[in-house]
Amino acid sequence: MTTDAIFPLPPVPPSMNLTDRPRRLRRDGLRELVSETTLQPSDLMAPVFVDATADERRAIPSMPGHERVPLDEAVARVEEVLATGVESVILFGIPDAKDPRGTRAWAEDGVIQQATRRITAETDALVATDLCFCEYTDHGHCGVLADGAGADAGSDHADHLTVDNDATLENVRTTAVSQAEAGADVVAPSGMMDGQVGAIREALDGAGFEDVAVMSYAAKYESAFYGPFRDAADGAPAFGDRRHYQMDPANGEEALREVALDVEQGADVLMVKPALPYLDVVRRVDEAVDRPVAAYNVSGEYAMLHAAAEKGWLDLDAVAHESLLSIKRAGADVVLTYFAEAVAERL
Repeated sequence: MTTDAIFPLPPVPPSMNLTDRPRRLRRDGLRELVSETTLQPSDLMAPVFVDATADERRAIPSMPGHERVPLDEAVARVEEVLATGVESVILFGIPDAKDPRGTRAWAEDGVIQQATRRITAETDALVATDLCFCEYTDHGHCGVLADGAGADAGSDHADHLTVDNDATLENVRTTAVSQAEAGADVVAPSGMMDGQVGAIREALDGAGFEDVAVMSYAAKYESAFYGPFRDAADGAPAFGDRRHYQMDPANGEEALREVALDVEQGADVLMVKPALPYLDVVRRVDEAVDRPVAAYNVSGEYAMLHAAAEKGWLDLDAVAHESLLSIKRAGADVVLTYFAEAVAERL
């Protein structure tokens, strides 16, 4: 007895009746022609760390391939980015001093202000400046503490301190204007203070900087994926966490509320951060607003792919490209990523 007699197979339909064959479009040539999502160097924005305390480049161990650069090498670093085809950078600063209010964030001779002047004078890069205070405060939080205290991590109430939203807004206004005066094309507030976009727009317009755009970190989550960045920028909180002002990872509807508020206040670009664990949020934001959407492929997302590649478990180039493509496919118009240069060179 044959196997066919025991398990009779259904008749194979004639190929001429199989009219819907998606594989036809996967042939070389056709595959590229009908590709739904494209990723180009101009879609990417590269983070650059400028360190006022350094006199030479310093590798960031948890972010392979990235460095803090001294002020004197800021222009050279940006030129390296531009050489790959990436056209925009976002600057993060490590100041030469910290205090409870983060006053070096808006100093005329602050690290971001000096770097921005040099970069805009000597390159054609589009320059965005991160506007937050965690790198500048001695307590590592993103604004003025509610009781005005400094970084007394040993005090009994240290874990209960939180950021004074409205007091921080005054510093946000001042810092935004100082960055615009230095030549920033885009100011990017990342502190998740209520009303920060409106405060910035009002301050910029009042100072004659109507053409400076605001790229708001509109939906920034209190994420475990920020660890390597905090090493890179010396921005880890000295005590407590940021759950009182950054978003709960469990919430999606709240992101739409945050985005709507920022649109109402004048944001030009809306950012979701992180990117990969929040692609659903990227999609929902893109569908909800008529503004460009940015997504930040953060340091932890970068580091975990590098770690897996070092183990030989993943092809780094392939997964980096696929990750950024997925962010773009979800709806992001701009992708901030530490893979910007490596991926751009291969596009």
